[in-house]
Amino acid sequence: MTAEFGKVAVLMGGSSAEREISLLSGNAVLTALRTRGVDAHAFDPAERPVWLLKQDGYSRAFIALHGRGGEDGTVQGALELLGIPYTGSGVMSSALSMDKWRTKLVWHACQLPTPAWHILKADTDWDAVAAELGLPIFVKPAREGSSVGATKVTRAADLRAAFEAAVQHDPLVLAEQFVEGEELTAAFLGSQALPLVRIVAPGGNYDWQNKYFSDATQYFCPSGLPESAEETLQALVMEAAQLLDCRGWGRADLILDAAGKPWLLEMNTSPGMTGHSLVPMAARAVGIGFEDLCLKILEQATLG
Repeated sequence: MTAEFGKVAVLMGGSSAEREISLLSGNAVLTALRTRGVDAHAFDPAERPVWLLKQDGYSRAFIALHGRGGEDGTVQGALELLGIPYTGSGVMSSALSMDKWRTKLVWHACQLPTPAWHILKADTDWDAVAAELGLPIFVKPAREGSSVGATKVTRAADLRAAFEAAVQHDPLVLAEQFVEGEELTAAFLGSQALPLVRIVAPGGNYDWQNKYFSDATQYFCPSGLPESAEETLQALVMEAAQLLDCRGWGRADLILDAAGKPWLLEMNTSPGMTGHSLVPMAARAVGIGFEDLCLKILEQATLG
């Protein structure tokens, strides 16, 4: 079966702010595929131009890139032009999902629950934003992942500094209403919704360090939610993914507030595959080991 995949490029690294995590993900995937007999090779677009994939005879690409240049539609577009099937969502879906603001516009227009927001600019009236959204507020680059450049602001006087930190990563900066509640993530594999993962981070701060390097962050899968509540949230996430035209695999982050109402935060079309990653955790809960997960994702590689 693995021979049918041909020569597979595991795209990893890249030049985004998430390069370090991408290398961890990519090497884990590479090891898993090779263990299962796949003719897989590491390929770093930051070191070699993508067009060499065609010249080197690659038949498929497993995208383990994160952030800009990896999950924003650009590498997907390049692979489309090269005619090399790839894992995950297509060009439009990847670009849309990477943009937190435009993702929220789609969800809001389709009446899916997502926290209120405001686009920040250098001349923004900070007090007005605080009055509109309430405090605390999350300020973050609209087109970055892994909490890069994100700040939780508790005073209106700190909004400008948070904006200036975020704008270093992206000229499009989003202020988002903070919703108190349980942090959850919901992954999907093809048309299958995977079990929810409930996250409890130190101090309630699920930042870069706590996401990838802290052993103090707690993960619960099964989530501990009632079965009916879990199924409702899974259905919401599958609808959210369909509206963005996601395919293959992905993961949505959401908050369940004290009243039991879910709030969609963002969609990840190229989730992490590290030792702390959530999609492998959810897959294990239904008996899909890491190697099998990588094969299932690779099987769905496609064009268009």
